[in-house]
Amino acid sequence: MSEDRFPGWHGTTIIGVRRGGKVVVAGDGQVSLGQTVIKGTARKVRRLSPGGRDVVVGFAGSTADAFTLLERLEKKLDAAPGQLTRACVELAKDWRTDKYLQKLEAMLIVTDGKTLLVVTGAGDVLEPEHDIAAIGSGGNFALAAARGLMETDLSAEDVARKAMAIAADICVYTNGNLTVETIGG
Repeated sequence: MSEDRFPGWHGTTIIGVRRGGKVVVAGDGQVSLGQTVIKGTARKVRRLSPGGRDVVVGFAGSTADAFTLLERLEKKLDAAPGQLTRACVELAKDWRTDKYLQKLEAMLIVTDGKTLLVVTGAGDVLEPEHDIAAIGSGGNFALAAARGLMETDLSAEDVARKAMAIAADICVYTNGNLTVETIGG
């Protein structure tokens, strides 16, 4: 996020883990302004059901901006039923080229239980390696922890929960109040 436009705002941590035919998306609940925790129980992971098909989305960044993107993503999913990657690419194209959308400050992790993607305002639609995606201020901490935990026999949900706990212990903008959604399998 641009510190000029949003001074003192800090994000969150969202992780997606694919394992054993399931994908788990977990996000913390902390919203901070500078050194102050404004809210500790925000829900930053949502289940969408466009056309009766479940999609789970986690977002980091501005909440209002993320909700705008979620609405746009639902429309793209309705226009391309069952084609998550195509819908995300269309959203990323709009996000990159539309003057209104270009100002939005958020990132998304999106999954339909098979595909796991990170969508950014730079026009990126990335399928992460190692079946793990992480975004937000504590994303790199959660990603590193999850990569190590994938060498164990833990379930996708256990990997996500433990990685988020490690991120919360390190990143002051991440807490342990999790929203967890599982899809697939």
